[in-house]
Amino acid sequence: MADLNTREWLLTNGLGSFASGTISDVRTRTYHGWLLGATHPPAGRTLLFSHLEGSLEVSGKAIALGTNFWGDGQISPQGYKLLHSFDINPVPKWIWQADNWQLSRQLLMPHGREDGAKDMGSHRLLMQYRYEGRDTAILRLRLLIGDRHFHHQQKADPGLQFSQLLSHNHVCLQAIFASDFGTPWHLRWTQGEYHADAVWYWDYQLIEEKKRGLGDREDLYSPGYLTVKLQPGDAVTLEAQMGFPHPTQTLLSPETFAAAVEAEQERLSQIFAPVKNQSSSPIWQQLLQASDQFIVDRPSIAGPTVIAGYHWFNDWGRDTLIALPGLALVTQRFQLAKGLLQTFGRYCRHGLIPNVFPDFGGEPSYNSIDAALWWIETLGLYLEATQDWQFLAAQFPVVQQIHKAFMGGTRYNIQVDATDGLLSWDVCGVALTWMDVVIGGKPVTPRNGKAVEINALWYSALCWMSQWAERLSQMNYGDASRLAKQAQRYTQQAQQVTISLQKFWNPQMGYLYDTIDPDDGRNSQIRPNAVLALSLHHCGFSQHQGRAVVDLATSRLLTPYGLRSLDPADPDYISKYTGDSQQRDRAYHQGTVWAWLIGPFTRAWQRSYPETPLPFDWQPLLDHFLGDACIHSISEIFDGDWPHIPKGAIAQAWSVAEVMRHWRSYNIE
Repeated sequence: MADLNTREWLLTNGLGSFASGTISDVRTRTYHGWLLGATHPPAGRTLLFSHLEGSLEVSGKAIALGTNFWGDGQISPQGYKLLHSFDINPVPKWIWQADNWQLSRQLLMPHGREDGAKDMGSHRLLMQYRYEGRDTAILRLRLLIGDRHFHHQQKADPGLQFSQLLSHNHVCLQAIFASDFGTPWHLRWTQGEYHADAVWYWDYQLIEEKKRGLGDREDLYSPGYLTVKLQPGDAVTLEAQMGFPHPTQTLLSPETFAAAVEAEQERLSQIFAPVKNQSSSPIWQQLLQASDQFIVDRPSIAGPTVIAGYHWFNDWGRDTLIALPGLALVTQRFQLAKGLLQTFGRYCRHGLIPNVFPDFGGEPSYNSIDAALWWIETLGLYLEATQDWQFLAAQFPVVQQIHKAFMGGTRYNIQVDATDGLLSWDVCGVALTWMDVVIGGKPVTPRNGKAVEINALWYSALCWMSQWAERLSQMNYGDASRLAKQAQRYTQQAQQVTISLQKFWNPQMGYLYDTIDPDDGRNSQIRPNAVLALSLHHCGFSQHQGRAVVDLATSRLLTPYGLRSLDPADPDYISKYTGDSQQRDRAYHQGTVWAWLIGPFTRAWQRSYPETPLPFDWQPLLDHFLGDACIHSISEIFDGDWPHIPKGAIAQAWSVAEVMRHWRSYNIE
């Protein structure tokens, strides 16, 4: 049971809606359910349909197939004991069986419509049950539903009512609370008899939330149940869909499910046609499919974006830009890459790129010093891959805006120091780098001043700018003479920064200082930001320094699942990511392993030791992808100490992206 309830599955629809649960079918998280619909795509995610509690009656004997944890500690029923197998390919499939019967269930969340009309009807889940056995069976499927924000739990309340409108082979459902109407949705089925009732099921226990020090009890409402008589070989297909039934919606039939699976496979095949033969390994095909789960449409910005991780993250600028090379360049989804770069470039303000877009209108959050620098770095990688110089011409004003703002000063006292050309910032109570946890108005890892990876990004950006200004001058884009002078100025700045980057070199340790404080003090903690500084397209450090850095990082930070965020010998090191939200936040960047950092480490190693194999085995991380935590995805973080238990989001965009980015380094077929 411990193995079955800690391994999870995930379905997404490209619009922000998702379905998720465990192999054992028990719900252990607030985020588990079969239809968490994005009411304001990709945000406003709302639990509408928790699950169907199934039982099978064969030869007069009723067999409960579900599994639930209850507040009093009981596990009831215990349908997991009859679970014969689970498979994720091509869609999640469970098979329960005993001596004289077998029942399978498959789930599929069809991708949202591609025609731009992202209405509620695009958010749906298909289910199919198939029975095999010697005797006729009766399948009972009880609806368990809700209407609550996906971060919260639902509690039974006299003021919370659910209306249901029953018609032939479908029922419409909607919550009503204090005269406010919830999100409507409906369930339909190919065969069976629906029995309406009104039952609350109280005190489900969500054990993963209990571990995280969060609310861990939930009540679910059942409006009724479906009874289906099944002959051997029979199947029943169901569909849960946001919104009211549309008069023109297609007829639900036994063939609907297979057709939807085929359509999804064809969609993925077309998307990844340019790279589907890049590797014969099945893992590569599964990584491609996993990467697509993070790509969503955001109508509020009229463009694509990337969900940083499931279950609880939205789209973040920094994460999107770091993940973009793996998600969109390695996979040759160049239009997607272009769309993402256009979207973030369009929202550049004061030289900053948004780190967070608002869910319901309003202004984006510009609380990052590095998103703009990652945008330039990623733009450079896109141009190297595509040679799309017309796109460069269109985006170069954004590049110039970023440079001008950083040189002249912008929000958070972000400004280039005129004395050494390095980029600095100095505001108390905020955290502008990727180590961004703030508790009680105080950053856990204060990195104001001059941070090593920020200035490595600044150096790489100046190198890109010099190349681009020179190229645009040759393309007769604008004033060629002025662009040539700009290229020369960017080159001179890059040269100054190259010299000043040596301020970060710590010869006693053979490593890079993590930050240079505003008062010029050096932080000598061994963190992975030094590795990040070596991993960029343009590197301002020597190969000798690079080798020293990656050697020390290998001995202190490297694990089979990524890099630790702090040296275990450091007095601030926290070995496990556990406890309540504050305890976990304090551990987040104080030793916790980050899977995405395996990519920067790979690039830094290959730059420093181009002829030497990587000093670690990829297999543990690939095994994690195949069967641990979220099956066919990669977790956000892991404990710093062995056995490096996966923690945080069960599926993280940049974790998957960085593994994909270096797939050819693995030599796996």
